[in-house]
Amino acid sequence: MRIDAKGIHYRQLNKSIREAVAKGEKEFELDNIGGQRYIGDGLNENVKITINGTPGNDLGAFMNGPRIIVNANAQDGIANTMNAGEIIIHGSAGDIIGYGMRGGKVYIKGDAGYRVGIHMKEYKKQVPVIITGGTAGDFYGEYMAGGIMILLGMNGKSPIVGDYVGTGMHGGVIYIRGKVDPYHLGKEVSCLELNEEDTKLIGSFLKEYCEYFGFDFNEVMSGKFMKLVPLSHRPYGNLYVY
Repeated sequence: MRIDAKGIHYRQLNKSIREAVAKGEKEFELDNIGGQRYIGDGLNENVKITINGTPGNDLGAFMNGPRIIVNANAQDGIANTMNAGEIIIHGSAGDIIGYGMRGGKVYIKGDAGYRVGIHMKEYKKQVPVIITGGTAGDFYGEYMAGGIMILLGMNGKSPIVGDYVGTGMHGGVIYIRGKVDPYHLGKEVSCLELNEEDTKLIGSFLKEYCEYFGFDFNEVMSGKFMKLVPLSHRPYGNLYVY
């Protein structure tokens, strides 16, 4: 189903998508998207949505299964509390990507803004993944409770990430391809060398990522990665009175 979204209010656009999904439609192509919010939010069905243009805030929020492809940049709040599915962005993304994300994957070809992965979490085999090809801003992985984040820094910009990386982190793991000075890191994280299991893990995701965006997998994997893990599962436990 193809929809020309030029001039269409986001409420009408999302209503049209939901009504079509309820009737069994499985594939959408949205042309001339210009900031419409909440696309794909709360959808549980296995549908594919291709977006030609720049979607607005909260793309794929509370989503539980669909696959969204964005052929441009995207704004803030992508994958807010997303439960399952894929969001593939062929440009850069804004702030608070993956806030409270509980599952699924977000693949960003370009850069990401501030507070990527804040409050990400996982449960048993449900592990959310965010991969960013370029750089990211301050508070990357803030209060992260679970999941996997990979930052590749393939755009040659420096620094690859902003300040306060992993501040309040108490679960999950962050992999950064490149050098990060200690002063960029939050006090709650420890920097480790990758082992064979780590290399196998990131390789399994990066192979798919590179196929989506046309990157050379061997070149990406040839870079030196650092691994960040939390020092404690209760970093602020001593602040509470029992």
